[in-house]
Amino acid sequence: MNRQQSAGVSLSAAGFVSLILFVLTIPAGNWAVTHVGLVCEPNGPCLIPVWPGVMSPSAVLLAGLALVLRDAVQNLLGNVWTLVAIAAGAFISALLAEPSVVLGSTVAFLFSELADFAVYTPMRGRHPSAAVILSGLVGSMVDSAIFLSLAFGSLDFLFGQVLGKFWMSLLGGAVLYLHRRMQLRLG
Repeated sequence: MNRQQSAGVSLSAAGFVSLILFVLTIPAGNWAVTHVGLVCEPNGPCLIPVWPGVMSPSAVLLAGLALVLRDAVQNLLGNVWTLVAIAAGAFISALLAEPSVVLGSTVAFLFSELADFAVYTPMRGRHPSAAVILSGLVGSMVDSAIFLSLAFGSLDFLFGQVLGKFWMSLLGGAVLYLHRRMQLRLG
């Protein structure tokens, strides 16, 4: 197998690993939001700190990771696989979410991932790190507003939700930037 074929195989493998991890963030996040946190409110989310004095529902980091992984799936497997993964993720969310959060989780996942897709797609070729960060920010705002409104009837944790997801997008953008810099040095 030549070097190009080897790279294609590893990209496909990395793409499918990203796809599997992306889909797994959905049930993990749906479970975490009502079971894991420093504080669990009655009939509300479990909370974690995302900044001093700023709390957010605990699934925030998994939701932010999902936005970054969705970008990886698109980058490694293409638009069709990404749209299939978004549809599968929404379906899994509807099946596995706690009854109290099923509508918010499903609708928020579907629309936030499509918003992320819409921002990331035109930017990814020229500005890949910025595309991850900006698309993650847009996706997190859409996800947070829809999820909190539908699942808990309140936008009390909107700032914390967006901030927590932004940390994950920023981390994803930094990793991509460093990876590209290393490739340039080696390459």
